[in-house]
Amino acid sequence: MEEAVYDVFARKQRSEPLRHIGYVDATDDALARVYAWKTYDEENWFEMCVVRRSHIIPVNRIDGPYAARATGRLGRHAVEGR
Repeated sequence: MEEAVYDVFARKQRSEPLRHIGYVDATDDALARVYAWKTYDEENWFEMCVVRRSHIIPVNRIDGPYAARATGRLGRHAVEGR
């Protein structure tokens, strides 16, 4: 089975926004949850979420980890704001 990258988001209090705290590699969603919890357990998180990186849709960036999908979905000119 092939591993996928999952980005991990968390917050310490209900009133805080979720923030990106790192990533894990896992073969499925269930393992991603476990790996994230065990990897980032140094804090007392109110909430933690994992998102398969391939499911993230970039809106306004053509660089960074999501760039390969940015030009394919919207076209380069739409992403650059032209």
